[in-house]
Amino acid sequence: MNENILIVEDEEALRSTLRVRLRSEGYAVETASGGVEGFHKATSKSFDLIILDILLPDRNGWDVCREIRQAGLATPILFLTARTHTIDKIAGLKLGADDYVTKPFEAAELMARIQVLLRRRIPAQAGQDLHRFGPILVDLQRGEVTREGKTVHLATREFQLLRYLIERSGTAVSREELLAAVWGPTSMSRAVKTHIASLREKLEADPKCPELILTVEGVGYKFAGSRNW
Repeated sequence: MNENILIVEDEEALRSTLRVRLRSEGYAVETASGGVEGFHKATSKSFDLIILDILLPDRNGWDVCREIRQAGLATPILFLTARTHTIDKIAGLKLGADDYVTKPFEAAELMARIQVLLRRRIPAQAGQDLHRFGPILVDLQRGEVTREGKTVHLATREFQLLRYLIERSGTAVSREELLAAVWGPTSMSRAVKTHIASLREKLEADPKCPELILTVEGVGYKFAGSRNW
C-alpha cells in the first residue's frame, strides 16, 4: 500500500507541483488549500505524513499543528514555509512538527526528508497494534494513547519513542539507539532523557517510581509493562 500524504498549502501552483511530484514517486496524495480544510482532512482520514504551510489564509499552520497534536494524532508533520528565522523553526518543532523546510527549496532535499520521516513510521505487526497495560491503552496503528478511557496527548516524538520501546518490550535499549531511531544521529542526546521524563509524567502512576519505563543503569531504558491482552 502506498503511503498517503496530505499537502496543506494555499499557493495553487506549488500545491499542484508537489502533488504531481509526489504521485510520480508513488505516493497517494490529497491536498487542502487552507488550515480549516487541512485540519478536517488530517483528523478525519488516515495519513502517513502531513506537509503543512504556516501562512495559510484562514487558520495558520501553527494552530493547525497544535490542534492536530491536541487531537491525539501522531502523524508526522513537515512544515514547508517561507518563514526562515531560527525562532520560527524552534517554535514549529516545539509545537510537535517533525521537520521544517524553508522556501525556496530543492526538490531532491524535500523528497529525501519525506523519505526519512516515512521510514520512521514502523508499521505494527498484524494483531500487535493494540496494547493494554493496566489502565493504559496504546493503539500503534492509529497513533493514539488513552488512560482510563481519556486521551493522553503525546507529541510525535513521544509517541515514536513509546512505540519503539513497546516493540522491544523487556529489552534494554541504549540512549544512542533511541536517539538514532527516533530523532536521527545528529540530534542532541538530552532529547531522550527529556522525552522519557515527559512520558513518565503522562503515563506512570508515580513518575518518580516508574513501573512501565525503567532506567537501566549504564545502558539506557527498558519498557517493562505487561500486556494485558
